[in-house]
Amino acid sequence: MAAAAQPSYSLIGCPSLNLDKKCLGFSRHLNNCRKFAFFFSNVDQRLLCKVQPRRLGPSLITCFASNKPEISSTAKIRSEVLSPFRSVRMFFYLAFVASGALGGLIATTQLIAALSNPSRATEVPDILKGLGIDIGAVSVFALLYYRENTAKNAQLAKLSREESLSNLRIRVDEKRILPVSAFRGIARLVILAGPASFIADSFKSSEPFTDRLVERGVLVVPFATDGNSPSFEFEDSEELKEIIAKRKRLWQLAPVYATEWSEWLAEQKKLAGVSPESPVYLSLRMDGRVRGSGVGYPPWNAFVAQLPPVKGMWSGLLDGMDGRVL
Repeated sequence: MAAAAQPSYSLIGCPSLNLDKKCLGFSRHLNNCRKFAFFFSNVDQRLLCKVQPRRLGPSLITCFASNKPEISSTAKIRSEVLSPFRSVRMFFYLAFVASGALGGLIATTQLIAALSNPSRATEVPDILKGLGIDIGAVSVFALLYYRENTAKNAQLAKLSREESLSNLRIRVDEKRILPVSAFRGIARLVILAGPASFIADSFKSSEPFTDRLVERGVLVVPFATDGNSPSFEFEDSEELKEIIAKRKRLWQLAPVYATEWSEWLAEQKKLAGVSPESPVYLSLRMDGRVRGSGVGYPPWNAFVAQLPPVKGMWSGLLDGMDGRVL
């Protein structure tokens, strides 16, 4: 591309372009090699740059930046799988809108001709009836398309947030750091976000349900939002050795890269209209999707009552009975 135009380029007015981050670049040939369009994208920003090379001197590049995250192809594919006939419905809605609009245009021209010709005055009621039907059809199918498109965008946004969650990192032990997606099909994560006192109280309240929570594959991810690391005290007793081992397993995970966790949780609270200081919990299904969330302490008793065990005669049969997706 550079060999064809052979201009010199300069970037100006792009304060949001971070050259240290990985970007993808695309170019398009415009107006006989006189203009080029560049698209840089990463997780945080998109820039569209128009380049107008000159024979002499540096080229002028005007950049437009947007902070909206790009919807990944994976999220779009998952949306198509979850709603396989949505694209077909939207296509037919648009086709019906176009058909009704064309019919309305024809009816309008006929109405104008009938009104300008007194001999065709008897045709006006029928033309008005047809025009009304066309307008009604366009309105109905436009509304259906709007609702379908709104639902599609909402689903894509939700899947994109879930994908961002799946990329967050969790420390399993001193040697292993895994993304949330690595626990799909293995465990049901319960994410707790709040001050250290909230984490400590949740730890104490989970004690009576330890056995049944572990049987159901529940693992807790405590995230202290006040920067204080929560301390978990386990009794050192031979009689309680087995239950202590289960409690350590239940609370063994710890989030890493706190900034990324804070940003993701802040976005979820903003979308849900929850105060940034409020402690919250999120319960994930076995497939990694969010099945429940709320403000305050997690309902351990509800988890025990609603979730099937991951082992025994009910394993496999009830793997999909994690509850509906929020």
